[in-house]
Amino acid sequence: MTVVRFALMVAVSASLTIPATAFAAEEAPVVVTASGPVRGAVADGVNQWLGIPFAAPPVGAHRWRAPQPVARWSGVRDATRYGHDCAQQPFPSDAAPLGTDPSEDCLVVNVWRPQAARARLPVIVWIYGGGFVNGGSSAKTYAGAHLARQGVMVVSFNYRVGRLGTFVHPALDREAGAPTSGNFGYMDQLAALRWVRANAAVFGGDPQNVTIVGESAGGMSVNTLVTSPVTKGLFQRAVIMSGGDGESGPADRGAAEQASLAFAASRGIRPDDPQAAAKLRALTTDQVVDGLNMRALFSGGSAPRSFASPYADGQISFPVATTYRSGRFPHVPIMIGATSADIGGPDGMMIGGARKLAGMIAAAGAPTYYYRFSYVANSVPAGGGAGHATDIPFFFDTQRVKYGAATTARDDAIGRAISAYLVNFATSGDPNGDGLPIWRRYDQKTAMMMDFTVDGTASQRADAPGQ
Repeated sequence: MTVVRFALMVAVSASLTIPATAFAAEEAPVVVTASGPVRGAVADGVNQWLGIPFAAPPVGAHRWRAPQPVARWSGVRDATRYGHDCAQQPFPSDAAPLGTDPSEDCLVVNVWRPQAARARLPVIVWIYGGGFVNGGSSAKTYAGAHLARQGVMVVSFNYRVGRLGTFVHPALDREAGAPTSGNFGYMDQLAALRWVRANAAVFGGDPQNVTIVGESAGGMSVNTLVTSPVTKGLFQRAVIMSGGDGESGPADRGAAEQASLAFAASRGIRPDDPQAAAKLRALTTDQVVDGLNMRALFSGGSAPRSFASPYADGQISFPVATTYRSGRFPHVPIMIGATSADIGGPDGMMIGGARKLAGMIAAAGAPTYYYRFSYVANSVPAGGGAGHATDIPFFFDTQRVKYGAATTARDDAIGRAISAYLVNFATSGDPNGDGLPIWRRYDQKTAMMMDFTVDGTASQRADAPGQ
């Protein structure tokens, strides 16, 4: 019987009945979440549950509102397919293409855990990147099965992006009776982490041993979550992959509001219109997205002029670099780094940013493990270095998903090593383990980092500006 037995210990309303057959089939593990029971599937020794709602669909009257509680369901809900990724305009060259059709009804989580595990498992929570305009949890390279086989529970989730994820407008303030944050994507992330705390145990995970991991916009999100006072107790470790310098982005609420007002004006909606909120919510999803994606964001077209990334709102998010520098953040163990040919070059936003933040975090006394990902898959033309986001499949040990038949034994070896470091870190706060080169904590005096090198090895070396 593959059912997580202690799931039955969760309080269930008297009206909820679960057919006995739901617990009998090995191919259909059933777990009772706080909102109702879900049936997943088993694949290659891993139990998985996909597309579980963690909040009510943010549609209709819930568009541009904080995530609302999900309605309880009766009976057993199917959780064998990904839910919709959040509304956006995908683009063909995306390094992690979506596996579903985007929709505003998208606030779902996915869970993987080894089928045979008995003890409570460390929990790894993945936060995707995509410039806060693209991205989703259904990308094949983000599947958590390979990590789960190493003895952890993996959770991924969706959060709102684009104008649906960040929108500041006086009509929404009037409706709320107070200035609103507008950082709806960050609110979704917070709601998902609270879901993990409430539900991890019934899936076999340890809610007191949670590691958040994010890359690019996801790494920026991890920085925000680490430095936010409202996330206290929701995680015990953090991994920041190409998460920037903690200072780039919209300057303040005013910049976000101006971008939102410009978009509303482009749709003929005045800021003083008493029906502005209703008119904004009456727009179709396509009208709100309006072609915005990573390509538009960086091509200099019209879309970027009416979009604002998340900003420090003083409610959920605070100035990242300033907070790290002050030391006023929970000193959880942190792994941080970037790729060798990351955005901005050696001293730019990603590499230079990781170096700077690693120094601040270590100086504050938090255990810090600093890295550089220099490895390039054998099937990729040599010479350009490791580009932005190319480390993700190796951290997930999904390099064969990414590179298919072109994957080599060396690719697999670096994937096994990096994913093992990640699993060790999620388990104990220390990435070191049997058979792995020693990874020492970072300090500014020696400035040593772990380099996942071009020749497929892991070795520590000194880091310095310009490298």
